[in-house]
Amino acid sequence: MHSSSLFITFAAALGFVAAAPTDNTYNPTKTSSSPRTTHTVVAGRGGRLIFGPDNIVAEVGSIVEFHFNPLNHSVVESSFGKPCQPKDADSFFGGFFPIRQGQSDEVFQIEVKDTRPIWFYCAQNNGAHCQSGMTGVVNQNFDCQEFSLRAHRELATKVQEPGGVQANIQGGWRIPNPNPLGGF
Repeated sequence: MHSSSLFITFAAALGFVAAAPTDNTYNPTKTSSSPRTTHTVVAGRGGRLIFGPDNIVAEVGSIVEFHFNPLNHSVVESSFGKPCQPKDADSFFGGFFPIRQGQSDEVFQIEVKDTRPIWFYCAQNNGAHCQSGMTGVVNQNFDCQEFSLRAHRELATKVQEPGGVQANIQGGWRIPNPNPLGGF
């Protein structure tokens, strides 16, 4: 007797036999989901005023995880038309990450909830980082150059008012760095 036949005989003896569906309406459901994809973005990569990468393509349900390098950076959600200001009262804000060397002990994560572009910037120095080009986007519409990351950056360089932040950390999770030896 083969081992699979032996197992089925043993399972049947214990009462673990599942009945086959009796009609055509049987629709099996997924019992486990695949792990979420995490996209890593580094604020201040290479000591420069950039997010690296600054243009992320992410599926709904994915996580975008922001890591922070010296000296002091943040991440704030904005709109396309106002690149250095929070998009609205519900915009995400990870807080500031002041560090002298290495990388932050914490990261800020957001979940991609739909396919619309998510614009973001660094609010350090009253928005001077944003005005210097420290902006980015998740899920840019590549078919429309009018609303591209390049166009968004050009708008940021023209901003005159100070950059804005939210009153509290919100819209995501500030958690211990899951990859402290990542070497960003």
